[in-house]
Amino acid sequence: MNHAFKSGELARRRAPATFFLTGDFAARCPAAVRRIAAAGHGLGNHSFSHPNFKDLGVTGRRREVVAPELALRAAGAGRALTPFFRFPYSETTPAHIGEVNALGFADIEFTTDTNGWKWTEGGMTVDRALDALRPGAILQMHVGVSQGRTEVIDARALLRILDALTDRGYDIIDLRTLLTR
Repeated sequence: MNHAFKSGELARRRAPATFFLTGDFAARCPAAVRRIAAAGHGLGNHSFSHPNFKDLGVTGRRREVVAPELALRAAGAGRALTPFFRFPYSETTPAHIGEVNALGFADIEFTTDTNGWKWTEGGMTVDRALDALRPGAILQMHVGVSQGRTEVIDARALLRILDALTDRGYDIIDLRTLLTR
C-alpha cells in the first residue's frame, strides 16, 4: 500500500491535518488509520463506501454515516476521531446535511481542491490551488489513488504546498482546532 501522504513531513513541519477516511478504507487498512492517529492528525468521516448520496434512501445514507464511525473506532482511531463528515463528491443538499447533523456530525466542505485523485488529467496545478487560498480556507488533498494508478499525485505536491503556505504566512491547522476556539 502506498502511503506517500508524507505524514512524516507533516510532523517534521508541525503541520497537523485532518484526514477524511472512508469506513471501507479503515476496515481494510487499520494500520494506516492507527499511523495517522498516532502522528497526531484528526480523522473525519467520509462515508463507508463513497456513494452518491442522492442515489440512496434515508436508511442507506444513515448506514453510510454510522458504519464508518464504527470502522474507524475498530481500526484504532481513538481520540483522533472528529465529529466531522465530508460528503462524497461534495454532493450536499440541505436535507442531507440535516440528516448528518441529526446523527451528530457537522458537514465540512473545502474551499479549494487539488483534484489529485484525477492525476494530471484533473487540470489543477499546485499554483492554481494555492492562488485560490484565502485566510480560513480549507485545502482538500487526496491520499487515495485513481483507478489503475499506484502513486498519490498529491504526495508529490505536498512539499511544495507546505513551503508555499509557510512562505505566505499561513498557519496549517487540524480542523479539531475549530472545536477549541
